[in-house]
Amino acid sequence: MDTQWPRWEVFKQDSPNKPHQAVGSVHAADPEHALLTARNIFARRPQAVSMWVVRAEDIYSWTQEEVAEGQMTKGESYQAQVGQYLVFRKTSHKRSMTFVDYVGEVQAATPEEALKKAQATFTDALALAWWIVPTDRVYKSDPSPETIQSWFAPAKDKTYKQQQYYATVGSHISKHKVGRGVEDEK
Repeated sequence: MDTQWPRWEVFKQDSPNKPHQAVGSVHAADPEHALLTARNIFARRPQAVSMWVVRAEDIYSWTQEEVAEGQMTKGESYQAQVGQYLVFRKTSHKRSMTFVDYVGEVQAATPEEALKKAQATFTDALALAWWIVPTDRVYKSDPSPETIQSWFAPAKDKTYKQQQYYATVGSHISKHKVGRGVEDEK
């Protein structure tokens, strides 16, 4: 019996003119729980104006190599009728984790067809990875000004200190070198 809550991928938007970007994942029982947990983890200090969560199993992903080899089928495909799909793309290896940016939406009958349409539509940059997500599987934070204020404003003005600004409590290493072993002899 699996006792682990499902894993949800988190997409955060830093400002209204920036795309949603995958920032990590959380384990949660349902979409509301996932959004609250994501807010507590990923928007405590960095600026944010919106968050989306998607169960990890609802994301269809392809690497650049899989696309080049024609490995378009992803097991049991999402049984959807023609609908909207969100398209996310990774364009750089600059970050160590798999960060993908939201680039837009396409209409398709399957995730595989959505990928083909995304490849034809979003051609402004080389894609190292694609994520395709049915729009009905995406849960979004409330876009009302009241929610944005209550969810994200507290983090906006919070002072952030780099680790080196915090004092270290301890003794200087020279104290430990001089007389080393002397105390043991007493």
